[in-house]
Amino acid sequence: MWRVLIVEDDTEMRAFFEACVERAPALAVAGCVGTLAQARACLDRPGMAVDVLLTDLGLPDGSGLDVIHHARQSHPACESLVISMFGDEDNVLASIEAGALGYIHKDAAPDDIAQTILDMKAGASPISPMIARRVLAKYATLQAGLAAAVSSPVDLLPAIAPPDAERPALSRREQEVLGLIARGYSYQEIAGLQGVSVHTVQTHIKSLYSKLAVHSKVEAVFEATRMGLLPRHG
Repeated sequence: MWRVLIVEDDTEMRAFFEACVERAPALAVAGCVGTLAQARACLDRPGMAVDVLLTDLGLPDGSGLDVIHHARQSHPACESLVISMFGDEDNVLASIEAGALGYIHKDAAPDDIAQTILDMKAGASPISPMIARRVLAKYATLQAGLAAAVSSPVDLLPAIAPPDAERPALSRREQEVLGLIARGYSYQEIAGLQGVSVHTVQTHIKSLYSKLAVHSKVEAVFEATRMGLLPRHG
């Protein structure tokens, strides 16, 4: 069962999303708050377990982007979705850059909201073609800048390929999980392939994130490739 933390300042909308989560047997409400401060306190609570963060961006005391950042630091295996409105593409793009995997429209049907959360936990990224195109355009720009920088390989070689002594020591299982993440498998699929529970997979991933000093799957694959822990043509 995936535990969902809902962060929404509008009381009626918060109750609506809570009901949407509760109607899905595979989902449970881990918390339901209305401010940035409350969200941070909830995420920092001892023993708190959060698999999904569902957050609005406009909060009374700050931005939902700060909630996403805090969730990435305190719960590395937690995946974030943004509560959005139509025509809010710029803010959605900013949230994806902050670590969110997609967004849910405020006027979506209850079953669609629950299904979107489940799809994300199965490995999907619920974003529109327009947002996807803008993300790809930014990625292409970043790649072009990296390619230009690599024209001075002598200076960048230590940063791109650190010595073996500086590479984090991964266990055999962590290396296997890392390889499956790089190939695009979801937590559930990795658990099935490894013959372990999803919780065990999340534990390995949390350890991976800590050793690589990252907070998302994309960052983990990038850093592992840079460090020579993954093949560059996987």
